[in-house]
Amino acid sequence: MHVMILGGGVVGVTSAYYLAKAGHQVTVLERQPGAGLETSFANAGQVSPGYSAPWAAPGIPVKALKWLMMRHRPLVLWPRLEPRLYGWLARMLANCNEDAYTRNKGRMVRLAEYSRDVLRDLRAETGIAYDHREKGTLQLFRTQKQLDHVGDDTKVLDAYGVPYEVLDPAGCIAAEPALARVGGVFVGGLRLPGDETGDAHLFTKSLAVLCQEMGVTIRYGVSIARLDHEGGRITAVETTTGERLQADAYVAALGSYTPALLRPLGIAVPVYPVKGYSLTLPITDAEAAPVSTVMDETFKVAITRLGERIRVGGTAELAGFSHVLRDPRRETLARSVTDLFPAGGDLTKATFWTGLRPMTPDGTPIVGATRVSNLFTNTGHGTLGWTMACGSGRLLADLVTGRTPEIAGDDLAVDRYAA
Repeated sequence: MHVMILGGGVVGVTSAYYLAKAGHQVTVLERQPGAGLETSFANAGQVSPGYSAPWAAPGIPVKALKWLMMRHRPLVLWPRLEPRLYGWLARMLANCNEDAYTRNKGRMVRLAEYSRDVLRDLRAETGIAYDHREKGTLQLFRTQKQLDHVGDDTKVLDAYGVPYEVLDPAGCIAAEPALARVGGVFVGGLRLPGDETGDAHLFTKSLAVLCQEMGVTIRYGVSIARLDHEGGRITAVETTTGERLQADAYVAALGSYTPALLRPLGIAVPVYPVKGYSLTLPITDAEAAPVSTVMDETFKVAITRLGERIRVGGTAELAGFSHVLRDPRRETLARSVTDLFPAGGDLTKATFWTGLRPMTPDGTPIVGATRVSNLFTNTGHGTLGWTMACGSGRLLADLVTGRTPEIAGDDLAVDRYAA
């Protein structure tokens, strides 16, 4: 078949790769001048199956109220007259119970663990380089109360066979030696040795080149205006310049912009943009920098080693499609990395970035067929697009091709919200 992928971020490009491997003719449409230049550009850098969990969880409503009151708050809500936001929040709150959390966590871990394995296979097959490391994630607790609640996370990890270690301060320092310089800041940690790190943008850009070498057509600078449809099928993609582009099947992988494109088709995709921020700073002392990823549980900030750089990512800001860089968010990121790795990098040379994470109310991405017979989705990965990209792309390719996927995927399609 000729399959047209709408979106050239890490999810769209991995979808293109696996569809091309399956023997299809593939075209990717991307509005930016290159691959991975929006949400995939400067994310936290984690490939973290062990850290895959929905934000909607028991106790989150109370925690969220506390976070909103913090000076360096991990959650920011800008009051907006936007019914779609409050509808999304209501759905998220409806998932903040034990049964929903267990169901959603199971879906996410299943896809994320598969995705890490598929990424490893891709790396072995292609030799792709993207500043990757396989040294795990350390979730760092600053308070005894945080450490006392570690069982809330390990219970679910036990259920899905995800390896982990609960560490005292000495164990944390053994995993991340630079933390020895800031003794007293933390009381313990949870280490997930199966997690990886890497530069999502570098990966996406390199994989896009490999796709082109495989025969994939990637058209940059093409913005989509609408999908023409008739008889329960997409008949063409119409661009903002009036061009009509046709294929046999279509994949919507536009992140936070997917709902607006599919709404005229009667397909309700409950994805909302949750704004995240990052700092990227050059390493000045390798021994004072992180080895892999450290998750600062207090500020919900990830600090990741990417080659000769440190990436500091975090914050969940509900502000619609705003790309405004806000100084208070920068201060939070700077505070976290300064507390934990004060001599590791040069903050005066840091680049400040923001991107829109496509979040679903249940935390689970939307991958699979739709009520339109030749339209598929691969979107809604939230903070875990990099973690789940390869697995989602492989699963999507199997579904489009009509092959039985290697993991269950029926509960990931958009029709789960119709129930």
